Amino acid sequence: MKNSNVLMRQLELEGSSGSSWAQQVCRLPEPAKSAPAPKKGSEKAVTKAQKKDSKKRKRSRKESYSMYVYKALKQVHLDTGISSKAMGIMNSFVNDVFERIAGEASCLAHYNKHLTITYREIQTAVRLLLPGELAKHAVSEGTEAVTKYTSSK
Repeated sequence: MKNSNVLMRQLELEGSSGSSWAQQVCRLPEPAKSAPAPKKGSEKAVTKAQKKDSKKRKRSRKESYSMYVYKALKQVHLDTGISSKAMGIMNSFVNDVFERIAGEASCLAHYNKHLTITYREIQTAVRLLLPGELAKHAVSEGTEAVTKYTSSK
Protein backbone atom coordinates (compact mmCIF):
# COMPACT_ATOMS: atom_id res chain seq x y z
CA MET A 1 0.00 0.00 0.00
CA LYS A 2 2.86 2.32 0.81
CA ASN A 3 4.42 1.75 -2.63
CA SER A 4 1.17 2.70 -4.38
CA ASN A 5 0.97 5.93 -2.36
CA VAL A 6 4.54 6.77 -3.33
CA LEU A 7 3.76 6.03 -6.99
CA MET A 8 0.63 8.21 -6.89
CA ARG A 9 2.64 11.07 -5.35
CA GLN A 10 5.29 10.72 -8.07
CA LEU A 11 2.58 10.83 -10.74
CA GLU A 12 1.13 13.98 -9.17
CA LEU A 13 4.55 15.63 -9.17
CA GLU A 14 5.23 14.58 -12.76
CA GLY A 15 1.77 15.78 -13.76
CA SER A 16 2.84 19.37 -13.15
CA SER A 17 5.58 19.01 -15.80
CA GLY A 18 2.99 19.07 -18.61
CA SER A 19 3.17 15.44 -19.73
CA SER A 20 -0.02 13.60 -20.63
CA TRP A 21 -1.80 11.05 -18.42
CA ALA A 22 -0.85 8.11 -20.69
CA GLN A 23 2.80 9.15 -20.61
CA GLN A 24 2.73 9.30 -16.82
CA VAL A 25 0.99 5.96 -16.31
CA CYS A 26 2.75 4.00 -19.06
CA ARG A 27 6.04 5.84 -18.52
CA LEU A 28 6.32 6.98 -22.13
CA PRO A 29 8.82 9.60 -23.32
CA GLU A 30 7.46 13.13 -23.82
CA PRO A 31 6.75 14.16 -27.44
CA ALA A 32 8.14 17.29 -29.06
CA LYS A 33 6.36 20.58 -28.29
CA SER A 34 3.38 21.38 -30.53
CA ALA A 35 2.48 24.56 -32.41
CA PRO A 36 1.67 27.74 -30.44
CA ALA A 37 -1.88 28.47 -29.25
CA PRO A 38 -4.33 30.34 -31.54
CA LYS A 39 -4.29 34.14 -31.59
CA LYS A 40 -6.50 36.25 -29.33
CA GLY A 41 -8.62 37.56 -32.22
CA SER A 42 -10.23 34.17 -32.74
CA GLU A 43 -11.48 34.14 -29.12
CA LYS A 44 -13.48 37.33 -29.71
CA ALA A 45 -15.24 35.77 -32.69
CA VAL A 46 -16.23 32.77 -30.60
CA THR A 47 -17.65 34.90 -27.79
CA LYS A 48 -19.73 36.99 -30.22
CA ALA A 49 -21.21 33.84 -31.72
CA GLN A 50 -21.97 32.50 -28.25
CA LYS A 51 -23.82 35.71 -27.31
CA LYS A 52 -26.13 35.32 -30.31
CA ASP A 53 -26.92 31.71 -29.42
CA SER A 54 -27.43 32.37 -25.70
CA LYS A 55 -31.21 32.70 -26.15
CA LYS A 56 -31.45 29.26 -27.79
CA ARG A 57 -29.08 27.53 -25.40
CA LYS A 58 -30.07 24.00 -24.40
CA ARG A 59 -29.48 22.44 -21.01
CA SER A 60 -26.32 20.39 -21.03
CA ARG A 61 -26.88 16.73 -20.27
CA LYS A 62 -24.85 15.19 -17.49
CA GLU A 63 -23.97 11.56 -17.99
CA SER A 64 -23.98 9.32 -14.95
CA TYR A 65 -24.41 5.72 -13.91
CA SER A 66 -27.22 6.52 -11.47
CA MET A 67 -29.92 4.71 -13.47
CA TYR A 68 -27.81 1.53 -13.60
CA VAL A 69 -26.84 1.72 -9.93
CA TYR A 70 -30.51 2.12 -9.03
CA LYS A 71 -31.53 -0.87 -11.18
CA ALA A 72 -28.80 -3.03 -9.61
CA LEU A 73 -29.91 -1.96 -6.12
CA LYS A 74 -33.52 -2.90 -6.88
CA GLN A 75 -32.42 -6.34 -8.11
CA VAL A 76 -30.74 -7.01 -4.78
CA HIS A 77 -32.95 -5.09 -2.28
CA LEU A 78 -36.41 -4.17 -3.53
CA ASP A 79 -37.39 -2.12 -0.48
CA THR A 80 -34.16 -0.11 -0.15
CA GLY A 81 -33.63 3.39 -1.56
CA ILE A 82 -30.51 5.51 -2.04
CA SER A 83 -29.87 9.18 -1.26
CA SER A 84 -28.55 11.62 -3.85
CA LYS A 85 -25.25 11.98 -1.95
CA ALA A 86 -24.79 8.21 -1.88
CA MET A 87 -25.64 8.06 -5.58
CA GLY A 88 -22.99 10.70 -6.25
CA ILE A 89 -20.45 8.62 -4.36
CA MET A 90 -21.42 5.49 -6.31
CA ASN A 91 -21.15 7.42 -9.58
CA SER A 92 -17.65 8.61 -8.64
CA PHE A 93 -16.70 5.06 -7.68
CA VAL A 94 -17.85 3.60 -11.01
CA ASN A 95 -16.04 6.36 -12.93
CA ASP A 96 -12.86 5.73 -10.94
CA VAL A 97 -12.91 1.96 -11.54
CA PHE A 98 -13.66 2.53 -15.23
CA GLU A 99 -10.70 4.92 -15.59
CA ARG A 100 -8.36 2.52 -13.77
CA ILE A 101 -9.34 -0.45 -15.95
CA ALA A 102 -9.19 1.60 -19.16
CA GLY A 103 -5.79 3.03 -18.23
CA GLU A 104 -4.31 -0.36 -17.37
CA ALA A 105 -5.77 -1.92 -20.54
CA SER A 106 -4.30 0.94 -22.57
CA CYS A 107 -0.86 0.34 -21.08
CA LEU A 108 -1.13 -3.42 -21.73
CA ALA A 109 -2.04 -2.78 -25.38
CA HIS A 110 0.88 -0.36 -25.67
CA TYR A 111 3.33 -2.84 -24.13
CA ASN A 112 2.25 -5.48 -26.66
CA LYS A 113 2.44 -2.95 -29.53
CA HIS A 114 -1.29 -3.24 -30.27
CA LEU A 115 -3.45 -0.32 -31.35
CA THR A 116 -6.73 -1.87 -30.20
CA ILE A 117 -7.93 -2.69 -26.71
CA THR A 118 -9.59 -6.11 -26.88
CA TYR A 119 -11.40 -8.21 -24.30
CA ARG A 120 -8.07 -9.81 -23.38
CA GLU A 121 -6.54 -6.49 -22.29
CA ILE A 122 -9.68 -5.64 -20.30
CA GLN A 123 -9.68 -9.09 -18.67
CA THR A 124 -5.99 -8.84 -17.75
CA ALA A 125 -6.47 -5.31 -16.39
CA VAL A 126 -9.34 -6.52 -14.19
CA ARG A 127 -7.20 -9.40 -12.90
CA LEU A 128 -4.37 -6.97 -12.09
CA LEU A 129 -6.54 -4.34 -10.41
CA LEU A 130 -9.10 -6.32 -8.45
CA PRO A 131 -8.14 -8.62 -5.57
CA GLY A 132 -8.60 -12.42 -5.57
CA GLU A 133 -12.17 -13.65 -5.59
CA LEU A 134 -13.54 -10.30 -6.75
CA ALA A 135 -11.44 -10.52 -9.93
CA LYS A 136 -12.68 -14.05 -10.62
CA HIS A 137 -16.32 -12.99 -10.29
CA ALA A 138 -15.75 -9.87 -12.42
CA VAL A 139 -14.09 -11.90 -15.19
CA SER A 140 -16.87 -14.51 -15.21
CA GLU A 141 -19.61 -11.83 -15.28
CA GLY A 142 -17.80 -9.98 -18.06
CA THR A 143 -17.36 -13.14 -20.12
CA GLU A 144 -21.04 -13.95 -19.66
CA ALA A 145 -22.05 -10.43 -20.75
CA VAL A 146 -19.85 -10.56 -23.87
CA THR A 147 -21.24 -14.00 -24.79
CA LYS A 148 -24.81 -12.76 -24.36
CA TYR A 149 -24.08 -9.68 -26.49
CA THR A 150 -22.43 -11.61 -29.34
CA SER A 151 -25.21 -14.21 -29.41
CA SER A 152 -27.88 -11.49 -29.69
CA LYS A 153 -26.27 -9.92 -32.80
